[in-house]
Amino acid sequence: MASESSFDVVSKVDRQEVDNALNQAAKEIAQRYDFKGVGASIAWSGENVLMIANSSDRVLAILDVFQSKLIRRDISLKALDLGDGEPKPSGKEYRLSAAIKEGLSSEVAKKLAKIVRDEGPKSVKTQIQGDELRVSAKSRDDLQAVIALLKGADVDAALQFTNYR
Repeated sequence: MASESSFDVVSKVDRQEVDNALNQAAKEIAQRYDFKGVGASIAWSGENVLMIANSSDRVLAILDVFQSKLIRRDISLKALDLGDGEPKPSGKEYRLSAAIKEGLSSEVAKKLAKIVRDEGPKSVKTQIQGDELRVSAKSRDDLQAVIALLKGADVDAALQFTNYR
């Protein structure tokens, strides 16, 4: 087999699944007794998810409900960017905004390429293409080893492997 095989390492999130998780969390928050009468809510605010309640503990409880809904829908919590993670007081209520991260940042892509270079098979080549990383090699077994290596890597992004050919 003379041709090269390759795959792409990407970090993408299914927006519809995130929206479904958000709607489920909003429904649960509206029905739960401990959230009655405290002004608790969760909703989209542009590209971010905005959680509001009358105390910082309740905002963190809303976040916990939302995270459990994301996990049930197979969305990695690494895709959720909370900033510093502390609810901010805003008048009589507390707010916490969370962004949904997509695409590999240049630092994460460089870190992944370094991991592949240092620990992966020697015949594997990496190439950063925008917000994804292309990994290529002559042997598909080497590519499988790289996928296993990257799944075990501790990076700050939810990784998916696409275009395996």
